[in-house]
Amino acid sequence: MIELTRDQELALATEDGAPVTRIRMGLGWDKSRTAGAAGSGLPDIDLDASAVQFAGDQLFDLAFYNNLTTRDGSVVHLGDNQTGRGEGDDEAITVDLPRVHGPVDTVFFMVSSYQGHTLEWIHRAYCRIVDEERDVELARFTITNGVPETGLAMAKLVRDGSGWKLVTIGRGIAVKVPSESTAKLRPFL
Repeated sequence: MIELTRDQELALATEDGAPVTRIRMGLGWDKSRTAGAAGSGLPDIDLDASAVQFAGDQLFDLAFYNNLTTRDGSVVHLGDNQTGRGEGDDEAITVDLPRVHGPVDTVFFMVSSYQGHTLEWIHRAYCRIVDEERDVELARFTITNGVPETGLAMAKLVRDGSGWKLVTIGRGIAVKVPSESTAKLRPFL
């Protein structure tokens, strides 16, 4: 496992050079005691994992809490967690890389705060990329003490010849819902 920082690249291949074909982006967090605490009047922290597909500079599709599968069936959101309760990944998205529609050359992974909390409020927050077939964590990005925005462009998958590579972004974006992300993600294409 590699702790990622901004602007790093990681080829999605096994130790013997075979391409990784299924990955999972996991998102986990715990709410702050002061955010959403009973009687505080603040809503619970509700982070959302999303995947946004681009073909060139054109939006192709999104997978998120309200649209669980992309049209090509390659990206699947495994369900919405609105509280961050429980151990491990609170939300997850899988990507079947060979099924990604041919013109799609970039798949962004992002996190957004539905209730508008900045990511500075979030405790034990992380995103991780897992080789789904081998159940091996390939990379992790720590969000805790993160950006003062309500969203994070975590990383992107980019076609690299016949395979894919992961390119980290790690920059804050001002979004609360995935449909607001298209214009905010274009500068990272």
